[in-house]
Amino acid sequence: MTRYIQLFGLIIGIVAVNVLAFSPGFAGLGFGESAFQTALSVTLLFGSVLALFYGSYTLLFKQPVVLPVRQIETHEDYVEALSFYRRIKILEEDITLGLSQLNRMKKKKETLMNVLHQRFDPGELSFKKFASVTEEVEKLLYLNIRSILNRLNVFDEADYASMMKAKSPAIPQKLFQEKTKVYNDYLTYVKDSLHTNEEILLKLDQLLLEISRLDSFEAGDIEQMSCMQEIDQLIKHTKLYRQ
Repeated sequence: MTRYIQLFGLIIGIVAVNVLAFSPGFAGLGFGESAFQTALSVTLLFGSVLALFYGSYTLLFKQPVVLPVRQIETHEDYVEALSFYRRIKILEEDITLGLSQLNRMKKKKETLMNVLHQRFDPGELSFKKFASVTEEVEKLLYLNIRSILNRLNVFDEADYASMMKAKSPAIPQKLFQEKTKVYNDYLTYVKDSLHTNEEILLKLDQLLLEISRLDSFEAGDIEQMSCMQEIDQLIKHTKLYRQ
C-alpha cells in the first residue's frame, strides 16, 4: 500500500510540474515559438516520461535490498528489515505479528515512561528502577527480533517450497527427513521467539496496571512486586536460552 501511495505522489508531482511549465501564467513553455523553447519543452516531456517509468519500476517491481542485521540499530531499522521478509508466504503471518510487536513495544514503552514521569521524579530511585526494567524488556524484545532476522537471512524459501511440493523426494528419504527437520527448526524458532515477545508485552501491561493501582510505595517494595519478579525471571530465562 505504501508503494502505491508513493507512486500516486510521484504522478501528482510530475503532472504539477508540467502544468506549471506549460501554463501561460507561469513558465509558458510550448512548441513552435522558438527552437530553444521547443527543445526545452521536448526535454521536459521526455524527462517526465522517463521519471514516471523509472519511478514506477523502482516502486512496483524492483526488489528491496535487505538491511544487514549488524547495521540494525533503530526501531525503524527493525521494521524495515523485518518487512523485507513478508514475501515469504509460509511466514507471512509471523512477520506481520513481529511487526505488530515492534509497534506495540514502542507504544507501551512511551505510555509507561509517561506514567513514570507523572508518578515520580526522574531522580527518584523508584523511577530509575522501573525505567531500567522497561529498557531491559525492550532490549529483550529487540534481541528476539534480531535472532529471528538472523534465521530468516539464511532461510531458503525456494528450496523449502520445492521440497514441500515434491510428491516423491529426489533425494534419499533419510536426507529428505533431515532437511525437513532443519526447516521445521527454523519455523519453530521464529514462532517460539514471537511467543516470548508476546509474554514480554503482556508483562509490560501487567506492570503498567500494578503501577497505576498503587497509591504509594517505597523503592524497596519494587522488587517484591509480583510483576517485577516475573519480568526478572523472564529476562534471566531468555538470556540464558539465547546463550
